[in-house]
Amino acid sequence: MFCIDLWLLRNQCHLFFKISDILNAGSAFTQQELPACKPLLTPKWVITIFMLIGVVFIPIGVAALFASRNVVEIIDEYQTVCVPGRYTTNGEREQFIQDVNQDKHCNRTLTVSKLMKGPVYVYYQLDNFYQNHRRYVKSRSDKQLLDGNATDTSACKPEQYLSGDLAIVPCGLIAWSLFNDTYNISADGQQVTINKKGISWKSDREHKFGNVRPQYFPNNLPRDLNGSLIGGASLDPNTTLNEDEDLIVWMRTAALPTFRKLYGKIEQDLAAGSTLSITINNVYNTYSFGGKKKLVLSTTSWLGGKNDFLGVAYITVGSLCVFLALLFFLVHWRYPRRLGDTKYLSWNQHASAN
Repeated sequence: MFCIDLWLLRNQCHLFFKISDILNAGSAFTQQELPACKPLLTPKWVITIFMLIGVVFIPIGVAALFASRNVVEIIDEYQTVCVPGRYTTNGEREQFIQDVNQDKHCNRTLTVSKLMKGPVYVYYQLDNFYQNHRRYVKSRSDKQLLDGNATDTSACKPEQYLSGDLAIVPCGLIAWSLFNDTYNISADGQQVTINKKGISWKSDREHKFGNVRPQYFPNNLPRDLNGSLIGGASLDPNTTLNEDEDLIVWMRTAALPTFRKLYGKIEQDLAAGSTLSITINNVYNTYSFGGKKKLVLSTTSWLGGKNDFLGVAYITVGSLCVFLALLFFLVHWRYPRRLGDTKYLSWNQHASAN
């Protein structure tokens, strides 16, 4: 043990002397004379770099913009038109939605303006819905979603227990407020099948949701049972959570108050000029917080959905770089300067002025 201590002490002393040598006042390290790369951005290099960025970015932006413009979208906002006209305020519309005796089915007719090649993605879009609210995001139990036997579900309040001690599965406000509007679509009188398999992330299905069946879920119970408040869709007690892809999609909370979530996929083409007859069961309450609901049918491109931002951003940055390159070229051509000319130093300019 004594020999090991001596060996450690000797190495520490050796390291100390090495550091002392490095920090010596006359060393290359303290004099900042170690080898280093010192790029010199001459006017020619700056002009060339800006021009290359512009030449590369502008074609990418044009390609991205064309890809976005080739995406075909049909958007139908229905939260107002699917409520009878005698209900004019959000308060009256909320009462209509909460009345279980009212028929809330609504028929909408849309026209396909351009060929939509399958798969056609069916989304629902919600506006003014803050899924990123701190209390809302925390109101879930990931352990319970995975194994169903979680004992600590305190984060799920107020949707934690039913009738005092019956643990709600899945608990929390996110699951409780599950979107429950439904869409039935036919094209030119022919029923269109909406495939709801594979609409969620595979990693979510396999690693975040387990073979757990819903229990004591408030939306599965009558409204008047223990004064329970229905928030959204009910869950099939015979379907495990990892098979309920509508729930899995909804549980991945959105970052912005306006968002789209995938409802299903249409695995066939929709011909240009065809008429879509859509029956909407308008039961999700967005009226209490002044929200909006939209049905979106969309194709995709190699870049994804319809979004002009990426293309516009590339074109803007590329154009700005080309403009700066031309500006610097004109300035350098009109007022050339020899590199390293000492007459432009401030003290030399003062001397020449005197």
